[in-house]
Amino acid sequence: MTQDRPAYQTKKRFFGRMLTIFGRKPVLEALQDSRLRPFRLHLADSNKSAGIIDEMIQLAGQRGADVQYHDKQALSRISKNAKQDQGVALDIECEGFGDAEELLADCPQELDLMALDGVTNPQNLGMIIRSVCASPMTGLLLPEKGCARLDALVIKASAGTLFRARIYRCQDLAQTLAGFARTGAAVYGLDASAAQSLATLKAKPRSIFVMGNETNGLSAEVRAVCTDGLSIPMCNGVESLNVSVAASLLAFRRLFR
Repeated sequence: MTQDRPAYQTKKRFFGRMLTIFGRKPVLEALQDSRLRPFRLHLADSNKSAGIIDEMIQLAGQRGADVQYHDKQALSRISKNAKQDQGVALDIECEGFGDAEELLADCPQELDLMALDGVTNPQNLGMIIRSVCASPMTGLLLPEKGCARLDALVIKASAGTLFRARIYRCQDLAQTLAGFARTGAAVYGLDASAAQSLATLKAKPRSIFVMGNETNGLSAEVRAVCTDGLSIPMCNGVESLNVSVAASLLAFRRLFR
C-alpha cells in the first residue's frame, strides 16, 4: 500500500517540530510554563511515587499532554541520555522548528540564515540561538549531528528562547548548503584569513553565514561548498572572537548600517 503523500508530509512536519527534553526539574518547569506546548510525557515504569512525579502527571493532564510509561531501556532510547534522564522525558511542540528541505524546496527571494558546523559547546549553542532569535535573521540552520544536543544546558544558555526560535534542521549540512548555493544563495564561511570583511560586506538577498567549530573552524566538507569567505576585522593582535560573539555580530549586522 502506498502512503498518502499529503498525510505523510503533514505527519513529518508535525514530528519535525518536536523537541525532547529530559530530567525531572527541566520537565517540571516546562510543564509549568504556559507558553510551551507539551505533547507527550514519558515516564519510566520503575519510578517510585514522589511529589514531583505526581505533579508532572497532574500538569500533563491539565495541559492535554499524553502520558506514557516505558521500561528504562525504552525510555533511554527516547531521552538519548540514560545517565541523566532521571526516568523522565517530555516531547514539546516547537512552532519555530522546521525542515531545511522544505525551506529549500520553496526558497524565498530574501533569505538570511545562520548555519552551525560542529559547534559542540552547549553554552555557545544556546547563546547563538538567543542572538538569532532576537535578531532580524530568517533563522538558524542546524544539522542533526555534529553540534551540541538541544538539552537543558542549551535551553538555559538560550534563556528559554530555544522554544520560540526559528530553527531549520537538516541531516547533512554540506549537502544542504550546496542545495542553497544552487538557488543562487551566497554561502559565507567565517574564516579569519578571508579577504572579504564584514565591515564592507554587501550581502546577497539570499545569504547564509556558516560558523565553524570552536577549535578547528569549518570542516573540510563544509568549507568546500562555501561560495565566499568572510572575516571579522580584529585589532590589537587578537586572532578571533568566541563563536557566539561572532554570531551575534553577524545576526545584528543590518541594524547598524
